[in-house]
Amino acid sequence: MSDTLKPGLTATCRIDVDTARTIGFMGEELRVYSTPSLLYDVEVACRDLILPHVGEGKDSVGTRVELDHVGATMLGMWVEITVTLAEVNGPAVTFEFTARDAVEEVGRGKHSRFVVGLEKTAQRLKAKQAKATGA
Repeated sequence: MSDTLKPGLTATCRIDVDTARTIGFMGEELRVYSTPSLLYDVEVACRDLILPHVGEGKDSVGTRVELDHVGATMLGMWVEITVTLAEVNGPAVTFEFTARDAVEEVGRGKHSRFVVGLEKTAQRLKAKQAKATGA
């Protein structure tokens, strides 16, 4: 990992809330940004922030989420997600994040990720698949 991966790194991304990112179970008129979509968008924002700092052949995987989804964002609105790297402990990294739409804060929380080597991860997954197939 690069020595540029330090607490304080921050990034903001804007997401357009399209139909695929909304719940539909309350009917078409009540479509709002779904919590699973918010979580996914936070994970992507965190990964995108650190990826240039982890080195070739490495990536990161999510390990923990604390998420408060505190406001509804309607279909067609946008959400800005701001992620800030709060802690680096070897390959373990922790972020704080906020999400807001044009009117209010709609989400906040913490997200932890772990930097992994792609080759080692592939080997571990192949070994697990072999065990699952042989079981």
